Amino acid sequence: MPLSDLDYGPEEEAAILRVLRSRWLSMGPEVQAFEAEMARFLGVEHAFAVSSGTAALHLACLALGIGPGDEVIQPAINFVAAANTTVAVGATPVFADILGLDEPTIDPEAIERLLTPRTRAVVVMHYGGYPARLADITELCSRRGVALIEDACHAIGALYLDERQRPPHGAQSGTVGDIGCFSFFSNKNIAMGEGGLVVTRRPDLAERLRLLRSHGMTTLTWDRHRGHASTYDVVAHGYNYRLDELHAALGRCQLRKLPGNNVRRAALVAVYRQALSAFDGWIVPFATFAGESACHLSVVVAPDTPTRDDAVKHLKGAGVQTSLHYPCVAGFDAFRRFAAPSLDRSEAFTSRVITLPLFPTMTVDQVHEICRELALATGQETTSGSVGRG
Repeated sequence: MPLSDLDYGPEEEAAILRVLRSRWLSMGPEVQAFEAEMARFLGVEHAFAVSSGTAALHLACLALGIGPGDEVIQPAINFVAAANTTVAVGATPVFADILGLDEPTIDPEAIERLLTPRTRAVVVMHYGGYPARLADITELCSRRGVALIEDACHAIGALYLDERQRPPHGAQSGTVGDIGCFSFFSNKNIAMGEGGLVVTRRPDLAERLRLLRSHGMTTLTWDRHRGHASTYDVVAHGYNYRLDELHAALGRCQLRKLPGNNVRRAALVAVYRQALSAFDGWIVPFATFAGESACHLSVVVAPDTPTRDDAVKHLKGAGVQTSLHYPCVAGFDAFRRFAAPSLDRSEAFTSRVITLPLFPTMTVDQVHEICRELALATGQETTSGSVGRG
């Protein structure tokens, strides 16, 4: 049982063939169409397709003018890309703890404690497709004059719903901050192999993002190919973070499937949650979540590290792939030089969490089988019946 799998079919095959027959592979009409469709889906004015989620995060830092001497507060539980891109622009990552084992998103109170005159931005990461506490965080950033970057790489299609209906109640993840970043890696809800998107509502940031994505050039190859321009100037020090036509064509197909696939993911997560609810001492994060999740991940937190390790070993022997989302970034060798406050909850989470298989073509029977194997490994009882050792 793989951790993730693709929902690919004739639509994706036809899209690739369409691009090949067009004889234009670099950024062009497919990318433009993908950007327009994503902008409509998200309800934003500006959407730029890029080569990866990491590229999106790097461009976000650059467009906001983050650099040496600046600090960027971000969750210690995240993929390393946000921290790496912070360092890449010369700034200092400041790691904040999560709310808890049952809600592994960044703690707004931890953010407030870590704010200094050097803080230039806050990165929120919507772990597993569950929006962070955006009402508290947006109010804090606005009050303190700090930019907000949304790492929405897990959360395409997720909706933030505040229990008190405070702004930004009803907003899509990735559309709330100054800049939002998405990933379309092969295990994401929109799976393109590689690819990403960076979005904003601010025209000034949009112009910066557009230029920085492609070497700071004023026109692109597709513009010159169509005769809309004959030359170009370079007005900023940019990068080659362009997306190509093949990946954009796949993305357009995947976007059409996204709403249905997110609903399917949510149904599978509900089955997991019900089956695992009887596990004594285990925690299923986001059990009382109020919003609409993209359900990118299905994770469970073991009572302790030895139990987690035994369960992972048993599942591997049963042919079930698991993973760890994520190691604590502050614990990596490359980041030990950055002083971090107490990260007790992050460290406990990373030592006990298991990521279980989840993908839209998965069956309910497969979820039940995984839960039975997990019960066998730990002597637990599922809602499907008693399962124990011996």
